[in-house]
Amino acid sequence: MDRLIEDTAERIFADHVDKGVLDRAESGEFPNALWDVVRESGLHLVGSAQSGTEPVDLYGVLRIAGRHAVPLPLAEVLVANSLLDEAGFITIAADGVAPWARVADGVLTVDGEFSRRFETEPDTNLAGESRDRVVLVDAERVGLPDDLRERLALSRVALMAGCLERILAMAIDFATEREQFGRPISRFQAVQHNLAVLAGETAAARCACDGAVANVDSSGFVHHVAAAKARVGEAAGVAAEIVHQVHGAMGFTHEHSLHHFTRRLWAWRDEFGREGRWQETLGRRIAAGGADALWDFVVDPSPHISPSRLWS
Repeated sequence: MDRLIEDTAERIFADHVDKGVLDRAESGEFPNALWDVVRESGLHLVGSAQSGTEPVDLYGVLRIAGRHAVPLPLAEVLVANSLLDEAGFITIAADGVAPWARVADGVLTVDGEFSRRFETEPDTNLAGESRDRVVLVDAERVGLPDDLRERLALSRVALMAGCLERILAMAIDFATEREQFGRPISRFQAVQHNLAVLAGETAAARCACDGAVANVDSSGFVHHVAAAKARVGEAAGVAAEIVHQVHGAMGFTHEHSLHHFTRRLWAWRDEFGREGRWQETLGRRIAAGGADALWDFVVDPSPHISPSRLWS
């Protein structure tokens, strides 16, 4: 990822996303000030041809966004703008649901329809993020890549990887500062074990994400996404449990910011296929090739099925 883009994204999100912004967004208030800063910086164009950036930069921005639980539909905006050569607030609808459609300039569906006229019904996901129901009016057909859903699944992988990095840091900080029986709880063996497991799950998620991003343009992209979404989804479940155990009762309160991250992990884990669906995709591919072809598939997971068939 380009260092300048990384530093810019980190600075903007660190300066403009706090618990107050997250609470208000979950109450239905769109973070206009944050969006204005993102737009002025040009971050909403990362990954598009006009920006001169690469897909690795797009998913890198999303990983940083996940680290801060950014309450914007950056995944949809970045993917849509890169596909349509747009520079506005375009969200993407899957199965009739789109993040922040109520304030978007346009809506693109995963089935290849686009419109700037649409009707919306506000709704949210498990994390309180906007997931509005949307019906397009006077939609036009646009050409989209066959692997659009895989790209969106990878966006959730990147968001979760960043979120896992954040809750690991939160757990370490809390365990270092919180004292019981006259010493930090990080000195207790059980807590150390949990932190080690959490660190391992976070590292595995980051590696899985990096591997899929590195293969965006490869023939085996669909299977790299399948492996990444499955592995990071598993990590999300383990990590959320551990981080709440480390924080104890305090981590379950609304006043603490931890829930903004763990609820997003649970929500993003469900979107664009849980790990079971992606494990089945890999299993079908391996079974079709037979035992003798397993190692060749591990070395070069070239697809033998169209990505679009995975969602039929």
